[in-house]
Amino acid sequence: MKIRLCLTVILSSLCIFIYAFFGVSYNSSAIASPLSPQQNILVASTNTDLQTTVDNYLKSIPGNYYTVGKVEELKQLLKQDNIFLVDVREPSEYASGHIGDAINIPLRTLVQNLDQIPKEQPVVVYCSSGYRSAMAVMSLHLLGYDNVRGFPPSMNGWKAAS
Repeated sequence: MKIRLCLTVILSSLCIFIYAFFGVSYNSSAIASPLSPQQNILVASTNTDLQTTVDNYLKSIPGNYYTVGKVEELKQLLKQDNIFLVDVREPSEYASGHIGDAINIPLRTLVQNLDQIPKEQPVVVYCSSGYRSAMAVMSLHLLGYDNVRGFPPSMNGWKAAS
């Protein structure tokens, strides 16, 4: 029961982050396993506290905290030697073109490749449209990486600006 509640909280956190990052949401209950009446009572009794905590947390985040929001901003960062760029698209997408010296770690293999992602230098994550990079940023933050930002313009924005 505790594991299911923990997974529900993590999935909800991802949904909230994606909503905050892109202004879109989906019904997380559509992917969650049905809860027993006792579990529903537990979730319902803690839902208000959880919502208040999440609301306070989201309100405390400065604008663009988790993002590099413009192509020009990323170009400036790439001029610095210490930026680490991660492309979370599939290998075939990466092979068709990528940004600078980005390494390719597909989103679905992110956890298996944490040893490739430094914690001591700035990391920027991107994909095609920003959706997968938002999930990667949130996942890495949940795993203790406080040096990671997403690039919402992503590959589509990068190509359009070129």
